[in-house]
Amino acid sequence: MRPFDDATRRNIADRCAAFARLAEGEQPSALKRAAVAVTLTAAGEGSDTALLLTLRASSLRAHRGQWALPGGRCDEGETPVEAALRELEEELGLRLAPGAVLGQLDDYPTRSGYLITPVVVWAAGSHAITPNPEEVASVHRIALATIEREDAFDFVAIPESARRVIRFHHQGGLIHAPTAALIYQFREVLAGRATRVAELEQPVFAWK
Repeated sequence: MRPFDDATRRNIADRCAAFARLAEGEQPSALKRAAVAVTLTAAGEGSDTALLLTLRASSLRAHRGQWALPGGRCDEGETPVEAALRELEEELGLRLAPGAVLGQLDDYPTRSGYLITPVVVWAAGSHAITPNPEEVASVHRIALATIEREDAFDFVAIPESARRVIRFHHQGGLIHAPTAALIYQFREVLAGRATRVAELEQPVFAWK
């Protein structure tokens, strides 16, 4: 168990600080910049630390009905941290100060043309979550103990790519990359391992 308290916050902040994220390439990327918030909160009253996962609204133009971390495209001149905090407020009504940021993970390039920066944040006041129904169908708290299970993730081959597809097993279903890849790397950071995920593949339905 990782209780949602100051000791856990410090421990996770230390793990993030010890993680050496891959440096950005010297040449400008053709991919559009985006950011997501790996948002840490309480799984329940007096219980484990959890991360917030959303199910995207069915009315969205892209990736409707899919599992996702709160986030979206960076606005012009906006840093990934600024974008992640803005999107968190727009999607879930959570307004966090920059001091809530614990660290950043590796950028992940998607098949749909984005370069996603995961930003780890600590949301002490998550009881105030108010999902935006235009973007979010539902919000779920995934206990860190769940992502740390030995059988939480698996890797499969597909004929369309030489890269392995990563899958996160959740509530009898499957969550795929990019979300699964980002959660997997966060799990590895918690364990003190610098595991890279940029080469982990997405399923074909997510390539658009």
